[in-house]
Amino acid sequence: MSDETGPGVPTGPQPEPLRLFGTTWLNHDHGYAARRIAAAAGSLAAAAAACLVLRLTYEGLRIAETGGFVTLLMLVMFTICSALAFRHTWDGFTRRPDPDRQASLRGLLAVGFVGSLLAYFFRSLIEAPGEKLHREEYETARTQHEKRTTRRTGNPSKKRRRS
Repeated sequence: MSDETGPGVPTGPQPEPLRLFGTTWLNHDHGYAARRIAAAAGSLAAAAAACLVLRLTYEGLRIAETGGFVTLLMLVMFTICSALAFRHTWDGFTRRPDPDRQASLRGLLAVGFVGSLLAYFFRSLIEAPGEKLHREEYETARTQHEKRTTRRTGNPSKKRRRS
């Protein structure tokens, strides 16, 4: 959020753009609904393609006759990682993730990519993913800006002093 001033530049904080949505999330204008539909459809299609890839991986393990334990281990691993990735991605839409925790979970999130895609799909049905977080931050910044700009009015040297 910038606080730049100049000719033609609005004063105060400006909304941060969201990926795929820009700043349309603020007033739900300029194709916001179409972008949400496209984001939901795209993430659902990507999740379906990812499930197809996982199915082919499963078939490859079955053809290789690696045994029931390896197949079960793979299924459990993808299930748990997808559930954790879903939860982590969903929480990331409502609060800023810790960068250190994000870095440590990078591998888990990569394995559980289906969960992340599904979280993006379900969030797109409700709002633009990340809209709630950005809206709260923007409203807080606007409130703080208004308090700063309206705190002092007039010239303090012209105030009458009490005796």
